[in-house]
Amino acid sequence: MTLPTSDLWHHFGRTRNATDRTVPGTFRWNWGQDSGPGADVLGDITGLCVGDLGAGSARHAAHLAVHHQPARIIAVDASPAQHIMAEDMYGHLAPRLRLVHCEVTRHLYAMAGAYDVLYSVFGAVDFTEPRELLSAAAGALRPGGRLVFSTLGHHLGGEPAHPDVQHTEIGAKTPQGETVTMRRWVLQEQVWTKLLDEAGFTRITTETLPGGHGPRAADTLVVTALRC
Repeated sequence: MTLPTSDLWHHFGRTRNATDRTVPGTFRWNWGQDSGPGADVLGDITGLCVGDLGAGSARHAAHLAVHHQPARIIAVDASPAQHIMAEDMYGHLAPRLRLVHCEVTRHLYAMAGAYDVLYSVFGAVDFTEPRELLSAAAGALRPGGRLVFSTLGHHLGGEPAHPDVQHTEIGAKTPQGETVTMRRWVLQEQVWTKLLDEAGFTRITTETLPGGHGPRAADTLVVTALRC
């Protein structure tokens, strides 16, 4: 049974958000959120309009709003539960941080040319049909604008990433605890590169961050591209 992803994030991060309401002091791209490059991958965002795609409870966006002085950062998420948690924890950071409850591609199509930088940390890029998402992102960026995202370098458990544009069904739970599935795109580096090129991006670079050890460890693929 598969339901829209916006219904399936009710439980995600709830335990942590109940006990840790601080603005994070660091910004990490890797799966473990404990090493690797930081916000500098985005470039200098001082005075820029930045968008977090699939922001969840907006921890990354809150860090940028407090520590990196963008003109505005817009944290977008389709999940009602995640949006409510973000408002509860970081609503006080308005107007620099704006929290938007909306399906990400719909938001991007409505924001043509509005963004200087877009990013996703295991967010909407992972859970949205990539041709549609990347095309919408290109349209929402000004010429020369930057897209950065981190995604799984392989499936959790070690299965390799897909060599074509194919989704994987992964487990999820409804707010009532019912077990369902939702779609996640875990794609090889060259697939992402081809999709970005087709969507109108250039100067595409990738970096693989090692994932360490353990049953849920995973390599992270960090991808950076500029809108033509």
